[in-house]
Amino acid sequence: MPQHVVVIGAVALGPKSACRFKRLEPDSKVTMIDKSDIISYGGCGIPYYVSGEVSEAMQLRTTTFHMLRDEKFFADCKGVDVQALTEAVRIDRAAKKVHVRRVDTGGQAVLDYDRLVLATGGRPRRLNLPGEDLPGVHYVSSPHDAVSIRQAVTNGEVEKAVVVGAGFIGLEMAEAFADMWGIETTVIEIEDQIMPRYISPVLARMGQTHMEDNGVSFRLGQTVLRLEGDERVRRVVTGKGSLDADLVIISAGVIPNSELAVQAGLSVSERGGIKVDRTMRTSDPDIFAGGDCVEIMNQITGQPFYLPMGSMANRQGRVIGTNLAGGKAEFDGAVGTYVVKIFEKSLCGAGLCLSGAERFGFEAMSVLLVQLDRAHFYPEKELMTLELVVEKKTRRVLGIQGFGSKGDATVGRINTVSAMLRHRPTIADLSNLEMAYSPPFSSAVDILNTIGNMAENALDGKNRGFWPNAFPRLWEDRDSGECFFLDCREAADAKHHLEAHPEHWHNIPQGDIAKRLKDIPRDRTVVLMCNTGGRSYEAQITLDHHGFDKVLNLHGGLAALKAWGFEI
Repeated sequence: MPQHVVVIGAVALGPKSACRFKRLEPDSKVTMIDKSDIISYGGCGIPYYVSGEVSEAMQLRTTTFHMLRDEKFFADCKGVDVQALTEAVRIDRAAKKVHVRRVDTGGQAVLDYDRLVLATGGRPRRLNLPGEDLPGVHYVSSPHDAVSIRQAVTNGEVEKAVVVGAGFIGLEMAEAFADMWGIETTVIEIEDQIMPRYISPVLARMGQTHMEDNGVSFRLGQTVLRLEGDERVRRVVTGKGSLDADLVIISAGVIPNSELAVQAGLSVSERGGIKVDRTMRTSDPDIFAGGDCVEIMNQITGQPFYLPMGSMANRQGRVIGTNLAGGKAEFDGAVGTYVVKIFEKSLCGAGLCLSGAERFGFEAMSVLLVQLDRAHFYPEKELMTLELVVEKKTRRVLGIQGFGSKGDATVGRINTVSAMLRHRPTIADLSNLEMAYSPPFSSAVDILNTIGNMAENALDGKNRGFWPNAFPRLWEDRDSGECFFLDCREAADAKHHLEAHPEHWHNIPQGDIAKRLKDIPRDRTVVLMCNTGGRSYEAQITLDHHGFDKVLNLHGGLAALKAWGFEI
């Protein structure tokens, strides 16, 4: 029997659920409303339009075959009636009616529904700072914001930009300003690292160092107090000083638009996300919700969490569309997988970082590995850094994060582990994981195999050491004689450091360690180093075998130390 489905929200989840449902029930009616005049766009592409990599704002609204996703497109190609500039103001669940208001004229109307979909999305978290309403201050949430920002840049109005917040959008916007337009750009973050709660301090520092090398400045651990200006913003004032700005981007996170749900008496979490079950139904079986307005289940912790991503919205939209037509599709949650491009590199991850694992009560540890992304003899190759988070007792993999090239190599490894995480993999599963092998694409022992092996060695007490962020303290205290810094590379590779620091830097190639034990002091902590940590681990095994009991291995080697931003 044909039914009338009303969809509130027409950006990502709304169109996906509406179109899926119409394919399954062509005789049913779908009315989709949105208070904006622009519908069905790729919001995640906004930074790339600002940068100029996406040449026209209209491209964010087109299909893969270059058709504009406007009201006419949905009517003609999808059979969906779209009413833009139409805001839902109240839901009457008992009467199954949605009261709406025209944004442009103020006219009011009522829509009857058999089933209702809430695709109300999320909105930028406002900081409510003094001066926040000055011209030149932007929250990035729509194509209108993107056009306004890019227009100011292309008109030559912006010499200095400040980005408040070092999350995904903040970093992408900072890159857009500095890379394509040469704007002096500073990022302010209240936490002491970029991408807090997503990656470890070490990987965060690597990403920050790379961005600094490309002209972006950072002020970490600072709180913005106010914005100042006259006809437009001119200064950003923090608790530790001020800096000039012609343009300010505030990227302080996203909060769900759940006010309609609250008004209708639907179950909403303390954090504001609409509660849904695995079928994406709300507490009212005739009302579905998804996308940036809902909370979903974290498949690792078993707890609800908020993950406002376009990829989530599209997957959930298909589930909703199927179930509107009487299907039994389920969305069983997510592990939290992401990637952010920063100039020629990327930061990406899936699952929990170490601090996140500990926050949820896991007794966890992590290992850091640097390895080439393909065969060492292949002419085109880059180093990739991965961090694996493991539960100690069960050896279950809880998460993985990476720093590497902006190509597919690093994010491909992250995606591989992401697909495994819901099945509670162990480090043994990684050690024996089958990966496609060919020298232009990978090494015979893939980096995922290696990091699984490394985690096993660490848990078994065979690979003991420290991370790059601990090295500066040891090096600064080198005159105390407490540590013996031993470079395990071949002599030619160690020559530079030997000449620069002859009294502190020592070199014995890993293959000669067993022959030169007398040259290594037993009463000092031996700090082993090589380029990526592989040869120094072999050296550690040798010294352990010969009774040395104070040996540490620099995980990730000198390559990780350099990426972290420390030059010896």
